[in-house]
This record gives sequence, C-alpha cells and structure tokens, in this order.
Amino acid sequence: MLHNASAGSIKNAILKTLAYSDVFDYPLRPEELHYYLEALSITADELTFSLQVLNGQIGKSHGFYFLRGREEIINLRVQREQKTALAFKRAWRYGRLLGYLPFIRMVGLTGSLAVRNCNDDMDLDFMLVTQSGRVWLARAFALLLGRFARLFGDTLCPNLIISEHKLAWAAQDLYNARELCQMIPIAGGNVYAKLRKSNNWTNKYLPNSKISNLKKQNQPTDHSRITQASFGFLQSIFELFLSGRLGDLLESWEMKRKVARFTRQTGYGSETVFNADICQGNFDHHGTKTREGYRQRLLNLNIKQYGFY
Repeated sequence: MLHNASAGSIKNAILKTLAYSDVFDYPLRPEELHYYLEALSITADELTFSLQVLNGQIGKSHGFYFLRGREEIINLRVQREQKTALAFKRAWRYGRLLGYLPFIRMVGLTGSLAVRNCNDDMDLDFMLVTQSGRVWLARAFALLLGRFARLFGDTLCPNLIISEHKLAWAAQDLYNARELCQMIPIAGGNVYAKLRKSNNWTNKYLPNSKISNLKKQNQPTDHSRITQASFGFLQSIFELFLSGRLGDLLESWEMKRKVARFTRQTGYGSETVFNADICQGNFDHHGTKTREGYRQRLLNLNIKQYGFY
C-alpha cells in the first residue's frame, strides 16, 4: 500500500530512473533503483510494491530492472562488472596513494568505474578535494603518481579537482547529482561528508541517495574502509616546505601555464572550468551527450520534460 506518493508518480519516477541508466546500458538492482529514484522520496517497501504493480510495463530478469525490451543489457552489465573487477581494486589502491599526496584532502572514484560499468576504456577517474590555494600543485603531484601508474598500464585521470573551500557545485542538475551520488569515496571521509552536505541540492533530484544508503548499493565493504585523514610524514614535510611564498609562486605558475594550454585544447567549452579553485577537464562533453540520450529516451516513453535534467 502506498502512503507517501501516488502510483502514477512512482511509475513515472521508476521509468525516468531506468531511462537515465539505460543511456549507459546499465540495468538496476532494486536497491540501486531506490537509491537513484528520481525526484521522489519513498521507502524501499513502497518501491517494491510499485514494482510488483508495474509487472509487464518494465523489464525484470535475474534480479535487474530495465526498460521493457532491453533484456540484452543484463549480460552487458555482468560482463562489464567481471571485466572491471581487477581495475576497481587497482583504482582503490591508487586512490589511497592519492590521499597521501601533498595538499589532497579527499579522493573519490568517479565515472563508469565507480559503478563497474566500463567499456574497453579503463581509465581510472578520480575527483580530488585539495587544500585551498593548492589545487594546481595537488594536481601536479597526482600527475606524478599517474606517470608511475602508466608503468603498470594504468591511466589515472583526476578530471575534477576542487578546493576544500569551494565544495558547493555551481552546476546543479540531474546529471551532476548522479555523478556526485555515485562517487565512491576512498580517502578523506570527513571531507566527503562535508562535500555531500554542501551539495544537499542533490536531494531535489535524488532524495533517497543519502550517505547512509551509499553502502547499500554497489560497494558495501569498500565503504567501510574509507580513511578519514591521511596526513603522513612525507605529506606533512612537502606541505610545510610549500606552504608559504614559494608554494604560492609555484601554484600561480602551474595554473597559468596549464590554463593557457587547456584553453587551446579541442573540446574546451561549457564543461571545462579552470581557475584557482576548480580544475574540471571534461573535454569530451560527457554531460551534454548524457542529457541528450536521456531526453531521447523520455520522448520515446512519452514522458513530459520540465527542464529537470
């Protein structure tokens, strides 16, 4: 029996959530469907009841839910999970190492690897939160680790780096809410908690995606291993050495030369941000492509859109 929402609104929320995940050929388990349910706060029991009522209007097989007629994406997800299992473990280890680098305060695994849904592209994508005024030096240290990783065939991509004093995201929509809420925190759990609190606008789009529910979706054991702080000896030494005027000069020099290069790079535009507090290099416009794919699926489902995505 439904108490908090009408059957129609829950049906629409389920279809929209499955449509978004369908952009990535990604069927959802019940707990994932609840976690990512769009714009509707309901209990897991209410969702279970609604899924039973919707039997035949959506697809269900082997414990996954998907848009009707899209059964083939189940095998695709299973294959990708198997293929990315080792890469996920390596990403976790690299993430812990990133957390020990100078000026880095939080490390989160992002992108398709965070949900173990990689194609052949196995780049290890990370979001970093850094000490204020040291975004670009922290990035430089991360890239040094990336050079080491390449010796073992791994590509580290810290594609979003923000200052700890700029935790609130300017772009607030469903795409960014999903990216933030599917992130797997690896190091700096206390800063991650501040990040989520600073972006509680995500509750508008994904009201069931509380931090307490994160461990219920993909990585329950990994969630329990998040480090709270990682101020090691070498980290402290480097930060002391680069905390004053020398660090300021190097930070400014590194930022200016990198921004000058990035602004000439193909793909520079609406999804790239480079300043003293943010380094976001989404040159392939992943957000734009995702929004368009989602819009097309909503049109196919005859679901009205209100500029919500």
